[in-house]
Amino acid sequence: MTTTVDSAEAADTLAKNVVEARLGACVQIVPIRSVYRWDGEVHVDAEWQCVVKTSAIRVDELVAHIKAHHTYDVPEIVVTSVAGATTTTSHGSQRRPRR
Repeated sequence: MTTTVDSAEAADTLAKNVVEARLGACVQIVPIRSVYRWDGEVHVDAEWQCVVKTSAIRVDELVAHIKAHHTYDVPEIVVTSVAGATTTTSHGSQRRPRR
């Protein structure tokens, strides 16, 4: 699942909330530049893309959580089906940081 937010702080907060709620195993945050139309005008802004690794059974709850906690009035939430993945990615509970 992918969404964007307007600041690094908002991305960190959203990511931590998602992982703490166990709705995603991992959230990758990437700074991007977006060009879009809003209220009849074209805008160019810095955004932070949040890519959430989750399972199909958690998608509905994750989308509801994102909508409830997002900083945008109308957040874009893109859910992408994965045809295959490694066991670690598809079963996020097995993910462990290397130290």
